[in-house]
Amino acid sequence: MAEDPAVRRSRLGLAALMAGSGVLHLVTPGPYERITPRWVGDRRRAVYASGVAELVCGGLLVAPRTRRAGGWLTAALLVAVFPANVQMVLDAGTEHQAAQVPPKVFRVMGLARLPLQVPLVARALRVARAG
Repeated sequence: MAEDPAVRRSRLGLAALMAGSGVLHLVTPGPYERITPRWVGDRRRAVYASGVAELVCGGLLVAPRTRRAGGWLTAALLVAVFPANVQMVLDAGTEHQAAQVPPKVFRVMGLARLPLQVPLVARALRVARAG
């Protein structure tokens, strides 16, 4: 059965988002290190690992044979990195925040980012279930 064009666009858009995010994690790890919770330990290693995982998710989502696994893995990864989004909000106004962004703006950015994870996880689950 052929994939619905809207579902295909959605899946490929999610793949591009994941792959792009993965590249950013590997090329510019600093901002991601700053929002990685301290309890993670080696922040740089965690950022690189999540970047590689995002690239893997993007690749799995692109290929029709692996899109189901890619959907499940993407949903799991988005949930796994959610603590970094929470940490971003908690660190607004501290030395861990990006110096170029005023604390209030940083906090608003972080708060806006939290609910955005929900539709991303939902999209990944739709891909996984559609197989």
